[in-house]
Amino acid sequence: MNENPYTRLPQVEKLLGADVLREYIENISRPLVSSVCSQVLESFRRKIGEGSPPPDRNTILNIIRSHCVELEKRRLQRVVNATGIILHTNMGRSPVHSEVWQAAAHINTGYCNLELDLWSGRRGGRGGIIPELIKELTGAESALVVNNNAAAVFLILSVFATGKEVIVSRGEQVQIGGGFRIPEILEETGAVMKEIGTTNITSLEDYRKSINEKTSMVLSVHPSNFVIQGFTRKPSIRAIRSILPDNVILVADQGSGMMTEQIRGEIPISRYLADGADLVCFSCDKVLGGPQAGIILGRKNLIGKLASHPLMRVFRAGKTVYSLIEIFLIEKINKSLTGFTETVLLTGEDEIKKLCRKIIRGLDRTFLDVVPSTMLSGGGSSPEKELPSYSIRISGKKSPETTLAYFRDQVPPIIGTIQEKCVLLNCATLLPEDVDHVKNVLSAFTDEGA
Repeated sequence: MNENPYTRLPQVEKLLGADVLREYIENISRPLVSSVCSQVLESFRRKIGEGSPPPDRNTILNIIRSHCVELEKRRLQRVVNATGIILHTNMGRSPVHSEVWQAAAHINTGYCNLELDLWSGRRGGRGGIIPELIKELTGAESALVVNNNAAAVFLILSVFATGKEVIVSRGEQVQIGGGFRIPEILEETGAVMKEIGTTNITSLEDYRKSINEKTSMVLSVHPSNFVIQGFTRKPSIRAIRSILPDNVILVADQGSGMMTEQIRGEIPISRYLADGADLVCFSCDKVLGGPQAGIILGRKNLIGKLASHPLMRVFRAGKTVYSLIEIFLIEKINKSLTGFTETVLLTGEDEIKKLCRKIIRGLDRTFLDVVPSTMLSGGGSSPEKELPSYSIRISGKKSPETTLAYFRDQVPPIIGTIQEKCVLLNCATLLPEDVDHVKNVLSAFTDEGA
């Protein structure tokens, strides 16, 4: 009697006991590994039904392992940013200071007074002392935290512009990462966009002529990663405010969150307010250096209307975000911490060059050298401003794509770039704890013959 080929396939439980899968059970969970085993076995059952011979156990385990590796790589994990883009959206934008994270730990690992008034013992409002801290930094009357800047823009439009006209310059009708388009957001909130000016030129007279009884708002939008150069002009916030009637709100999507930092090409929030903006919104995880969140600040009566709107419950942040922002703002005011972006931008190019040389010191220099390069603030902050930096250039017999893949396979992965058929590791965006790891990986890479 011929043996049934299906019986030669091992059971899932037997596979889960294999030593080669133990680390994946720990790293991605037993149920996920079990699911992978079932899927792989099912694929082999189909192949057997089509006439293929049953595989041996090692072949099955190797395929299961490759699928588990793919799943493991999708887990959130720390990576080394060697791209020279400080606020890299794909890598979580600004790192949160470890001191801030540690200080917030006790708030988040136990209960906290997120919505509890400790004076009365009754339910209170969210926000802690964030509005007061922001007032100290910007002069704003009040402030509100939501889960990101897109939510901030959506909430503002929903509360103040549904069924009404919003004036937007054609040069500011941008799309940012993830398909967030200003015209589409206005449409989703029920606002009617009133386009004015041209792509490169918008005049004060364009704003003046567009105002009518249906106008509720003028929206000034940060260009994010888009820049117009050459023959271009637009009026200042102060000039726009001077021609607006009192019932038309002036809203500035400032984007980057620059408060006291010195970032070329960026206008600080305090100037927007001083020049007459009623509301300003921005991302907390860009120049400011906090967690992902959106902050709206400005006139107290307008902030109150936003806070009481039903959509606020959809967009509100949680205790982890509030605690991190609050602690960071306190430290910022006390001048004991600066945002990550500001810290990197204040690092001189000579210091970056020395770091590159330190990393490759003592290594086989056949395939390594230090070259001038540039860094960007990134994340929609001053996209046109490249600053001088230095990188470790890696050449050799392997293709740059293969070399990049090698570095991504490390623990933690190292993310570089390709330029002129060589891999660059830009040292401007390395954290202090990254340095030894990069050196060790480079040493192993060169020892293998690059």
